[in-house]
Amino acid sequence: MIASWVHDGVMKPPFFLLIAALLCINAPASTISVVPIFEPLSLQGTNVDEAVSDGGESLQACIASRPMAMSGDFPEALVEVIRSPHLLPSNNANYKVQEANLLVLCNFTIDAEMTPDGLDTRIDISQLAIPPEVDLTARQILKLAIGALRKTLEAYQLPLKKPLNVNIAIVGADDAKSHLRDLASRFTLAPGPAAQ
Repeated sequence: MIASWVHDGVMKPPFFLLIAALLCINAPASTISVVPIFEPLSLQGTNVDEAVSDGGESLQACIASRPMAMSGDFPEALVEVIRSPHLLPSNNANYKVQEANLLVLCNFTIDAEMTPDGLDTRIDISQLAIPPEVDLTARQILKLAIGALRKTLEAYQLPLKKPLNVNIAIVGADDAKSHLRDLASRFTLAPGPAAQ
């Protein structure tokens, strides 16, 4: 069949264009950027209390940043990697914690979609399960997650010239978790000073 498209060693233009189009479709054309990602982390297995609850009590948790090499649609990809597995490096043989990201530990999922009105973000708590070693409530974990999301998007927004509207929805809240729906929020991130 290919022979019918080749005459005297020269390919006919339609066949050549088809091959070129197929090669372009399969060629990876993604940019990789190193960006700061903020995550809600459990400090179990350490002697540190960093976050503070609404009642003023110290929590064994924090929002911490780490660099990540990423590609994909921004800012949607930034939101999704907030839930990345995170093994805290340690120089102490007694530190045995295998996972520190509270979203992973407690089975929250998070995703986002850019719409004409801004960034729609969903935190799904339908599979929420807090392990016994995590001494935090679902509300405390959600507040830490929302704080990590906001800090990540603020870092992303610094060089941009347009404001970013963000809508955070809490989904999967059945009757037992309905009290968590009030943590849904909207905010607008202004462009950073570097963009002005």
